[in-house]
Amino acid sequence: MSPEVFVEILREAMFMVIVLVSAVIVPSLIVGLVVAVFQAATSINEQTMSFLPRLLVTLLALSWGGNWLDNN
Repeated sequence: MSPEVFVEILREAMFMVIVLVSAVIVPSLIVGLVVAVFQAATSINEQTMSFLPRLLVTLLALSWGGNWLDNN
């Protein structure tokens, strides 16, 4: 295996990891941001309030995109 082939395979693998991880992380980040803005606007400082929505969205993203994640 030449170094060029190895580098290309490594590049494709790293890109695939980034795509697969971002499919789960991005929805959780968006929900976390929305909950944080809501907490800041209402002066609610409950740390556990942001955990459940992020957990549910992450589980929904995994269940909705699980087949796509498995095929890639």
